[in-house]
Amino acid sequence: MRFLELRIPPPVVGLMVAGGMWTVAHLLPILQLPSLVRLPVALVLGASGLALALFGVASFRRAQTTVNPLKPETSASLVSTGVYAFTRNPMYVGMLLGLIAWAVYLSSIWSLLGPTLFSLFITRFQIVPEERILERLFGAPFAEYKRRVRRWL
Repeated sequence: MRFLELRIPPPVVGLMVAGGMWTVAHLLPILQLPSLVRLPVALVLGASGLALALFGVASFRRAQTTVNPLKPETSASLVSTGVYAFTRNPMYVGMLLGLIAWAVYLSSIWSLLGPTLFSLFITRFQIVPEERILERLFGAPFAEYKRRVRRWL
C-alpha cells in the first residue's frame, strides 16, 4: 500500500473522515449529550486544534521551509523549537483535535472512530514516509529530535 504514501493531502483526509463521521452519527445515533455540554467542549477542542495547527504553520514559515505535506523532500530546515518542542506534528495534532471536537459536537459515540482512523491513516501514509525523508535530509539532528519529542503528544 505504499502507493498511498504522501498522496492525499492531510486536510483532504480530515474532510473525508469528518464527512464519514457525520454520516455515521446520523445513521447510528446512540449518545445524546446536552447542547450546554457539547457545544462549549467542541468549541474549546476545535479552537485549540486550530491554534496548534496555525502555530505549526507559522513556525515553518518563520524557518522558511515548506508546509506542503506532499513534498517533504523540499524541506529547507529542521524545525524543533516552539510548538515543535512538544510534538513533531502539531498540524496533524491540530486536525485530530478538530475531528475530536466534531465528534463531540455530533454527539455520537460511533463518530469517535473517525479521529482514530485519521490518526492511523496519517501515521502510516503521511508521518512515517515524512520521517524517512527527513532522516535522509537531516541525519543525526533529526534522529536526536525524534528521540526527544513525541510523534503526536
